[in-house]
Amino acid sequence: MAIQPEILTKSFELAYTYTRSTGPLIGRFLTALRERQILGVRGSDGRIIVPPAEYDPETSAALDALVPVADAGTVTTWCWVKEPLSHHLLRHPFAFALIRLDGADVPLLHMVDAGDEGAMRTGMRVRARWAEETRGSITDIACFEPARGVHR
Repeated sequence: MAIQPEILTKSFELAYTYTRSTGPLIGRFLTALRERQILGVRGSDGRIIVPPAEYDPETSAALDALVPVADAGTVTTWCWVKEPLSHHLLRHPFAFALIRLDGADVPLLHMVDAGDEGAMRTGMRVRARWAEETRGSITDIACFEPARGVHR
């Protein structure tokens, strides 16, 4: 009879137990969200990037020219989440979508609460649904929802 080696086990939880400072650019973006305003940053090629990038994707130069953009935009692509998981912020079916906000050139990834999958489509207009209480976080935008009467 062969001797079975002892298997040692240890439970482990991966965690990041530090707080990252937001820095001046992202800090201003988050502060604006608390005030229910969305800011983008102008890149070296003139494109408006939302959320703002600290460094230019083309030149790697530091960026600092923040500009306001609208809280309404157009869905450029999306995927439907039929059964939200426990970590999702919406507890009912929703879409993850890339949304090009009016005044921005680079789309923002966020959730769209469209009611059902049949209501979602590429090219649809959406508007931010702001959280009841804002605190300077991306979740100050609770989600986006279909915008009635909002045209570009």
